[in-house]
Amino acid sequence: MSCSICDNLERTYQTLLGEYIEARSSVRYQVSTQLAAQKNVDMERARYELEDHRRACPSSIQPKLIVSRDEPKRSRSLAA
Repeated sequence: MSCSICDNLERTYQTLLGEYIEARSSVRYQVSTQLAAQKNVDMERARYELEDHRRACPSSIQPKLIVSRDEPKRSRSLAA
């Protein structure tokens, strides 16, 4: 199942990440870091929005495996 909101947020994040990288590698970055700093803020906001949505999105939630009570427990000791 694919979520259109996840797709849009991912696309936005990738676009802003590219813009930030481009601003960082620009010749103008050596003169003024303000543009790159603003691109960094925009990119981080997009990443946080994507992460927040993925936590609540039903299409992103992985089903948890149910461990049977009859299954033997594994020892944590290093001895064989």
